[in-house]
Amino acid sequence: MENVRIFLVDDHQMFRDALRSLLEKVPGYAVIGETGDAFEVIGLVRKTSPHIVCMDIGMSGMNGIETTRRLIEDFPSLKVIALSTHSDQRFVTDMINAGASAYITKAEASDELLRAIKAVRNNRKYLCPDVVGAVTGAISHLSDEPLPSKLGNRERQVLQLVAEGHTTAKIAELLCIATSTVEVHRRNIMRKLNIHNVAELTRYAISNGIVVS
Repeated sequence: MENVRIFLVDDHQMFRDALRSLLEKVPGYAVIGETGDAFEVIGLVRKTSPHIVCMDIGMSGMNGIETTRRLIEDFPSLKVIALSTHSDQRFVTDMINAGASAYITKAEASDELLRAIKAVRNNRKYLCPDVVGAVTGAISHLSDEPLPSKLGNRERQVLQLVAEGHTTAKIAELLCIATSTVEVHRRNIMRKLNIHNVAELTRYAISNGIVVS
């Protein structure tokens, strides 16, 4: 039987090392790649063809929610397991609606990760005990139907980077787009949200989980 191919995404090297050590002890599991840079994920997943991506939701540049959304758009059969320090209903709901198949807290990441992998390989959803109480009744049947959103995917990316304090030139570099395009996105974001300065944009991004600590 083919090994379960697992890719790790987390911007803390020590945490990735701990996950790799855990998973490599399990017969039939193979960690076939890892990265701490969300912008590399799509390309690396395309090259390595994992069955499962273990995704930290709290990364700079492009958070795990947005990265998961893009991954599932490009690789619909991929299973994503969310890893987070947060058990808040908002983060869990957003991650599941982005396409994640499971959500576990980092505090429970040893045994619970193994349970989550087994569940998603059998096409089941999985929430660790830490988050079940927080979301009971909030996610009906863990629906894959996305939450309504005023912003498009690229606009959410630009908003996160603006809220993290990046300049227009740096955002253009990170997203491989023109500075004029960044400015258009920024104006559209402010118009759609009826927000008029960066401080308000930052507060909106934090309160809506677009910037995740």
